[in-house]
Amino acid sequence: MKKLLSKKNLAILLGVLLLYGVIQALISLGVLRTFHQVNLITICISVIMAVSLNLITGFTGQLTLGHAGFMAVGAYFSAVMTVKWGMYFPVSIFCGAVLAAVSGALIGLPTLRLKGDYLAIATLGFGEVIRVVLLNTKYVGGAAGLFGIPRLMNWTWVFFAAVITVVVIRNLLWSSYGRACISVREDEVAAELMGIDITHYKVLAFSVGAFFAGLGGGIYAHYFYGLQPGTFGFMKSIDYLVMVVLGGLGSVTGSILAAVVLTLINVVLQQFSAIRMILYALLLILIMIFRPQGLMGSKEASLELFRKLGRRSGHGSLGSK
Repeated sequence: MKKLLSKKNLAILLGVLLLYGVIQALISLGVLRTFHQVNLITICISVIMAVSLNLITGFTGQLTLGHAGFMAVGAYFSAVMTVKWGMYFPVSIFCGAVLAAVSGALIGLPTLRLKGDYLAIATLGFGEVIRVVLLNTKYVGGAAGLFGIPRLMNWTWVFFAAVITVVVIRNLLWSSYGRACISVREDEVAAELMGIDITHYKVLAFSVGAFFAGLGGGIYAHYFYGLQPGTFGFMKSIDYLVMVVLGGLGSVTGSILAAVVLTLINVVLQQFSAIRMILYALLLILIMIFRPQGLMGSKEASLELFRKLGRRSGHGSLGSK
């Protein structure tokens, strides 16, 4: 209880509530219009997706290219439960996330014997299977997509869903389960010799990551009205993988920062529609040349980190004098 109510945790809680309160006030006053709200929702969904993917790829060391497939499972199943079965939407979103977690476990068990590129190709195949099945299933609209989904999500729901995702994954990583996942990433043979059940922790990481990817999909479905299979293709998985690599493999706060930065870059580059993707790619290339370990590396943002950076900059300015 003392750890839960520590000064650090209380400061983080105060900061989260302050951020929510400021943005909610700006929305209520009409300062942040629909365009800004859509971008805020997109940032929150990207945070959920990037942090959950970092659990699998950054902390457990399993390269996956099918994260958008789990998102599609959560999005479509939750939308079907709401639109066609008349379920209350929080129940629909939760059930969609659970089904995505089950899918993660099912894909994890047969494929996690693979490593590196082979695992990436297998998960890529899973994502494409999901997309093709959705394309050919008339019950969910097929290629035309599933529309008429009521907008039941708002800024409050989405913001706190992102906060819960970060808190749960961060606490998991600080537990013995998280330490075991990190040991699997560092050296599978050594971890196995120490008595760690490698398959169990790989499947655990896949299942938890897939659960939150399904949560992100359910939020997407209940905010953007409609779903199309092409939305959850290979490039969507690459987008979230780029956020993880850019933020830093093994850094939760890095994934959050990268999700915000890349979403804002996309917004700024929208006015250059003809060359937007070229500029976007060039920016990523420059960032990875000058910061190959990502924005945060494997570190987490903290007051102590900022103090160290301040000391270094202070020593640098003194040295220049």
